[in-house]
Amino acid sequence: MGDIHIVKLCVGADSLDDLLNWEKARGAISYIHTRNRPTRCEELLDGGSLYWVIKGVILCRREIVSFDLVDDKENPHWKIGLNTKHIATEAQPRRPFQGWRYLKAADAPRDIVEGEHDLPPEMARALKEAGVW
Repeated sequence: MGDIHIVKLCVGADSLDDLLNWEKARGAISYIHTRNRPTRCEELLDGGSLYWVIKGVILCRREIVSFDLVDDKENPHWKIGLNTKHIATEAQPRRPFQGWRYLKAADAPRDIVEGEHDLPPEMARALKEAGVW
């Protein structure tokens, strides 16, 4: 896994299932749009992932596979290509922010191995805020 990742809010989703259903309805979208090209895109292509924040908690990630300029004269922007597989992660609380942010690998939540159980996001957030977990 890479040394640097991106964190992005998943606006409009109330749960991981909402995100998965939304993407499924749109043909498993394999990219997101961003106005500016990340300055560290080469590092991100070397094993970086996009971590989704849903209702204030990181719940999953998708590996970043490409950066493509969309040369639209009225609205030039970048497409960040993503692997279609979602990887569930430990629930990690995040405060609201705009756009996206870099995330150091050392600060990223660990992946949840299939069959392993994680706390519900609300419980994980409450325990972390109380300093218990």
